[in-house]
Amino acid sequence: MDGRPVAERDHRILTAVVCGAGVAPDAYRLVELALNRGWSVDVAATPSALAFLDVAKLEALTGNPVISEHRRPGEVRRSLSEADALVVAPATFNTICKLALGISDTYALSTAAEAIGRGVPVAVLPFVNAALAGRKPFVAAVESLRSEGVRVLFGPGGWEPHPPGTGGERIDAFPWAAVLDAAGVSAVAGGAG
Repeated sequence: MDGRPVAERDHRILTAVVCGAGVAPDAYRLVELALNRGWSVDVAATPSALAFLDVAKLEALTGNPVISEHRRPGEVRRSLSEADALVVAPATFNTICKLALGISDTYALSTAAEAIGRGVPVAVLPFVNAALAGRKPFVAAVESLRSEGVRVLFGPGGWEPHPPGTGGERIDAFPWAAVLDAAGVSAVAGGAG
């Protein structure tokens, strides 16, 4: 873990929180974009995301383990680095609602909740169908997160919900670069991009 202030580090760190949604297998695209911008990347996956992810590929790209669980008592501490920015992409209905309520029952949720509390730039990119997006708990969660300074790329000018059962048709259009931009993950000096 590199606890040095940003000014003393030779790189910036992005934590990518990945949830279990149809677009999750393409999370490597987010990682590649951030790496090309000169950022180091840590990945925190919700337990349900693991079934969607090529964990070995993500670990090879980042050089870091994908973490999805809190450590057990007696295990060596293996936490993510202090992030300079955090994105949740894709973000599910479940994760968005829990994050807004302060529920941190997974390592990924705890990581995101702490980043918000520390004032780290956080951006959330939902992959949610219209039936779920129209529910009052979801609408309230988006408003709540925005009131805390979280950039939620949802609705007009962001990601529009898809009709139930049609998410597969929208995977290629998922705006990975937009969530990085919203979190302030821009090219840094010495970066590849």
